[in-house]
Amino acid sequence: MRSTSDSTSVRLYHLSDGPDGGAAETLFYGPLADALAMAAQQSDEVQEGLFLATDNDVVAYLDLAAD
Repeated sequence: MRSTSDSTSVRLYHLSDGPDGGAAETLFYGPLADALAMAAQQSDEVQEGLFLATDNDVVAYLDLAAD
């Protein structure tokens, strides 16, 4: 993800596997810091399907959390 501040607005969503390719379920819209806190509270299984999107980038939560 490009450099962003903790206050940058992001969309936190879960991309599920499904018979038709899955679906994206939005969990949160708001500041990056709050989205990261919410993502950290999810189960390991859910975290595997979490993504954060800004206006110009998308990154898997686990890729960002690993830094």
